[in-house]
Amino acid sequence: MNKSIKGALIIIILVVIGSVSVKLLLPLFEASHQKATSDAAKTKGKIRLALDNWIGYFPLRSTEMKNLMRRSGWNLICEDDNADYDKRMARLQSGEIQLAVATVDSFILNSAPHHFPGIIIMVIDESAGGDAILARKDRVASLDALKGLTDIKVAFTPNSPSHHFAKAVADHFNAPELLPQDKLRIETGGSSAACEKLIKGQTDIAICWEPDVSRALAKKNIVKLIGTEDTERLIVDILIAGRDFAQKHPEVIKILLSNYFKALKKYRDHPDLLSEQVKETTDLNEKSVESMLKGVKWANFNANCENWFGITSFGGFANEGLIATIDSTIKILINSGDFSQSPIPDDDPYRLTNSSFLETLFTQGVTGFTRPKPQSSASNVNSIEARFGALSDAEWKQLKEVGTLKVDPIVFQHGTTELDIIAKKVVDNAVTRLEHYPNFRMVIKGHTGTRGDSDENQRLSQERAQAVARYLTVVFNVDPNRLRAIGFGGSQPLPRKSGESLRTWKYRLPRVELVLVKEDY
Repeated sequence: MNKSIKGALIIIILVVIGSVSVKLLLPLFEASHQKATSDAAKTKGKIRLALDNWIGYFPLRSTEMKNLMRRSGWNLICEDDNADYDKRMARLQSGEIQLAVATVDSFILNSAPHHFPGIIIMVIDESAGGDAILARKDRVASLDALKGLTDIKVAFTPNSPSHHFAKAVADHFNAPELLPQDKLRIETGGSSAACEKLIKGQTDIAICWEPDVSRALAKKNIVKLIGTEDTERLIVDILIAGRDFAQKHPEVIKILLSNYFKALKKYRDHPDLLSEQVKETTDLNEKSVESMLKGVKWANFNANCENWFGITSFGGFANEGLIATIDSTIKILINSGDFSQSPIPDDDPYRLTNSSFLETLFTQGVTGFTRPKPQSSASNVNSIEARFGALSDAEWKQLKEVGTLKVDPIVFQHGTTELDIIAKKVVDNAVTRLEHYPNFRMVIKGHTGTRGDSDENQRLSQERAQAVARYLTVVFNVDPNRLRAIGFGGSQPLPRKSGESLRTWKYRLPRVELVLVKEDY
């Protein structure tokens, strides 16, 4: 091939390469030109947030929030992944998304296989009635009535917050029947399907969330065994930032949190606006929207600082509710068989949180907010120290039993009524479960064996119940109005188990039971 042909071929190749390059690069040049000559020049970048349609996330994905972020120079892109938590954590790990939402339990469950790629930077909300365990009244009237039944069908959505609620209740009230296997376990693709099966009588229990809870309770034969309106720090929604993104762009995290709290405040100050926008977004009627909104307890800036991350000015009162929630969630997941031991490195819950962004906002102040005022410990009562009004004997008898807390045997030395070190430890462990149920009163029931003088047994059981009540009030500051101690002597013996020896059965009879009760409306 002579030089002229080679030269011509080179020219042709260069022309082709140039044409292709122009075709590929021209859109980029045009986009750059458009941005440089418009207000888009102020846009600094995109932030991708993975979430789902839970009503608690509405302020985060709202038009108000997106507008605030745009004015700050960032496009907030909210992507609904239909609550695929495993995929959500994988995307967070790869950097495909920068932020994600989850409940504490789903974060721990699904982040562990991905080596916890994100950190918790904010608490969004708690379920405050959004989730409930429902039952057909003719089959199961209470949690205690459920115990020992071997043919109860339970419908639920696996790996949902409601599923975790069932795990927690099963653990706290010693009711493994809520988590059956094989044919008694009915897994559904959502709350509506579980609700429908309950209404049609295809299941005995359904674990649902709003608005299906309200829909089911409208039927006369459906009862609520327990709902999250009577719990605290069980179903907690959190905002998670990818570790790399948070480390490289801390100023963006601060901007996002500041804007979120502004949006949340606007909706708090204008509840009609919130209701109207939710109706437009969901196409639900006003009654359904009202039920959904009642089931959410949003955590504002003050609550995040004081109640969840333990941030306060010198001398103020605050607690680390988030750390306590992580610890209790780990215990529930272990007891439910999800883990054999804590999956968190070094079993250190602080590995999963980063309070520095909120601390900066607390120190510098959020535009439009005043700094949270420290509250005295007297006015900031925790769930254990909740105050209750006094009740008469007749009013106590009208209360409805919710269920008996799972408690190891509270052992007394023969013929004594004093709590020893071991018995005190058992009560201490029971208090960690009681922390999640701030709205319930407690009946402390003392029992003895069936032998001996009945009057003496009744006196002994009464004094033992009173000893537990006294310990709760003195050590944990439980309101005496919340407690009622009753001694039953040997009049209510436990049923003897199949194959159980007489000696073992008699050993189980002396006991103290902690029964949670509530008003029956």
